[in-house]
Amino acid sequence: MYKSILIFIAAIVLSSCSNAQTNASPTRLSATAFAEQLKKDADAQLLDVRTPSEFKNGHIQNAINANINDKHFEEQVAALDKTKPVYVYCLSGGRSKNAVKQLSAAGFNNVVELPGGMMEWRANNLPESKDANVPAVKGMNLAQYENLLKSDKLVLVDFYADWCAPCKEMKPYLDRIAKDMADKVVILRIDADANTELCKSLKIEALPVLKLYKKEKLVWDNLGFVDEATVRKQLK
Repeated sequence: MYKSILIFIAAIVLSSCSNAQTNASPTRLSATAFAEQLKKDADAQLLDVRTPSEFKNGHIQNAINANINDKHFEEQVAALDKTKPVYVYCLSGGRSKNAVKQLSAAGFNNVVELPGGMMEWRANNLPESKDANVPAVKGMNLAQYENLLKSDKLVLVDFYADWCAPCKEMKPYLDRIAKDMADKVVILRIDADANTELCKSLKIEALPVLKLYKKEKLVWDNLGFVDEATVRKQLK
């Protein structure tokens, strides 16, 4: 009987140890420590959980982008190797915290988080990569904005923010238009939160805003949600 009790207790202890390993707490590092650890870890899988637009405007080298707020996030994360460590970051820690929870629940036992995100990374002057195909629009002034309007094609400017629901709803059809009408239309997306002075100059106080230019002259603008058919009509 005593032998049976000992075996039962041992089973409980082993089970507890197993669960502790499965639900291991994530490692949280400062930006400098995060950078140093990335250099040392040859198996590191680096995950940027911000939006694609944020990612294109600056990210840590070799990062994979999977938007935590996208419906396909779980599918993208499933492609990672659970036997290797995953390093996670966002802009300032809110989204990476949620990502860590989802990763842990999915069975990733070795998760390293940068809670200070890209804000801390940039504050420490650490290197970042940028998409060469994205116009340098962050914090632009009015003169820089007007320079972007110089084109033989129509220029449609979309002022948006990541928190703006109508902006998110309009983005898919604007992407379609950019592809379908690439021969006659240039679509520029400008993050209003990152360009507060420009928005002040253009008196943009609410979102979304679309502005259509022809030969640098404003020919149509719209405040608030507008459907695809209406926009396409203006581009004919």
